[in-house]
Amino acid sequence: MTLLDLRARPNPLSIEVPEIVRDLWSRRLVDIVKIPHPALRREAESVGRPTPEIRRIVDRMRDAMKADRGMGLAAPQLNINLRILVYRLPEDNAPFRVMIDPHLISAKGEQVGSEGCLSIPYLIADVRRPKEIIVKATDILGRTVRRRASELEARVILHEMDHLDGILFVDRAEASTFHWELPESSGLTSASSVVR
Repeated sequence: MTLLDLRARPNPLSIEVPEIVRDLWSRRLVDIVKIPHPALRREAESVGRPTPEIRRIVDRMRDAMKADRGMGLAAPQLNINLRILVYRLPEDNAPFRVMIDPHLISAKGEQVGSEGCLSIPYLIADVRRPKEIIVKATDILGRTVRRRASELEARVILHEMDHLDGILFVDRAEASTFHWELPESSGLTSASSVVR
């Protein structure tokens, strides 16, 4: 077994990564970086005005997110040190959204919900986050936008914004809630996890 070292948390812990999980990670074809890749712990740099290169990066992010069946993705997860996030909620006809240089304007309320991450596949834990937020960002056309979000959308945006500051969901998660959820295609239904 391999240990995930989570010393960046307020209450440091380590999580054992069973070999079956490591094997499943190695089979994933998408180029999303996995923990402990250093890109996941860096603070990303501001973008400013979107350029054709930024549009190509956003296209690559959308393709990677879709291929790995994620709801959101931040540029550092593709080893791109820029403040860009993309997301699409699982509802029918939900739009694909892009936020460049996002800033949290306000947050209120509280919610606790399960989160996972494409950079730590199959690990799930409960995370406490604001229930409603307003975020200011630049869209792909270079326009300043404000997005009011609540519930799942707020959770997804905040999760991806954390990536832009080198923070992972495991840094905010309740330690007693960590567990592995393996895909049905693995032939296994669970993997043991030891939190230390």
